[in-house]
Amino acid sequence: MYPADIVIPMKEELTENGFSELKTPEAVSSQLEQKGTTLVMINSVCGCSAGTARPGVLLAVANAAKKPEYLTTSFAGFDIDAVRTIREHLLPYPPSSPAVALFKDGQLVHMIERHQIEGRSAQMIAHNLIAAFDEYC
Repeated sequence: MYPADIVIPMKEELTENGFSELKTPEAVSSQLEQKGTTLVMINSVCGCSAGTARPGVLLAVANAAKKPEYLTTSFAGFDIDAVRTIREHLLPYPPSSPAVALFKDGQLVHMIERHQIEGRSAQMIAHNLIAAFDEYC
């Protein structure tokens, strides 16, 4: 498990911008059972998370005409049980962090895995998400 003093500033980058934390399996299940659209950002300490994933997600949310009703995040290597539960909902995709998933009425409708984040700019990630928001939100 990562130390809190490393993780908290990375969590705050999202929570200070309207994301709620999913810290327990119960919180994940409750959130994903809701009607509507939920964006889930599996946060990470890796460089691609700081360099493009979090900035890309924040750019998408700030600039999209249509947005998910719920913005949520959980931290890989820290919110361990919550992330495990999220990953059950992401099957058949393998575990990936960072990762971004969009759910509609509890069903996974869009997924961005780590290999789709690495080497891409925040703007590219934002455009990918905005297109998904336009289609599903």
